[in-house]
Amino acid sequence: MNDAWVDRWNDRYSTDEFAYGEQPNNYLKAQLMQLDTGTILFPAEGEGRNAVFAAKLGWKVSAFDISIEGKNKALQLAENNNVSIDYQVGELQELDYKAEEFDAIALIYAHFPSAIKSSYHKTLSNYLRKGGLLIFEAFSKKHLDYIAKNEKVGGPKEIDMLFSIEEIKADFENYEILVLEEKEIELNEGLFHNGRGSVIRFVGRRK
Repeated sequence: MNDAWVDRWNDRYSTDEFAYGEQPNNYLKAQLMQLDTGTILFPAEGEGRNAVFAAKLGWKVSAFDISIEGKNKALQLAENNNVSIDYQVGELQELDYKAEEFDAIALIYAHFPSAIKSSYHKTLSNYLRKGGLLIFEAFSKKHLDYIAKNEKVGGPKEIDMLFSIEEIKADFENYEILVLEEKEIELNEGLFHNGRGSVIRFVGRRK
């Protein structure tokens, strides 16, 4: 990833206020509340709101992002909530995760650059144990229509960074599909996710 992309996220996370709030994503929260705890990985975890929530439930949490500013705030949030998380900074291929290391992986608004998003998904799947769960929520390609009406809802403006049901099926073909839907939702997450948007939700069990 280029320096401009890293700088963008360091800039977004450099303020005192949390860009997407301190509370977990609602869909992730609902999914995790149904599961037994284990090991979980949060890619593109930013300021740590979801990772800290999982740790408070008793999960052993790993996370990564390209932003050192995100890591700093995530570790502070973890300390404030009396939990610990393992948080690495770097691109996925630089990190030392192992095959079938995790019981769950949570991809929550993890909009990777279009050139690498499918390869990232397939690499991440290798880190999930067979029978493990992948939990996914991110903006759909239809979301561009919502941004045009209300920029405060946030999300990428490049259609190739957004998702379709067909892309998810292709990227995660070795999964039993438990949930896969495109849905209009209302977001109220910090400074940058506010208003009505269109998302893809996916819960899959690795075969």
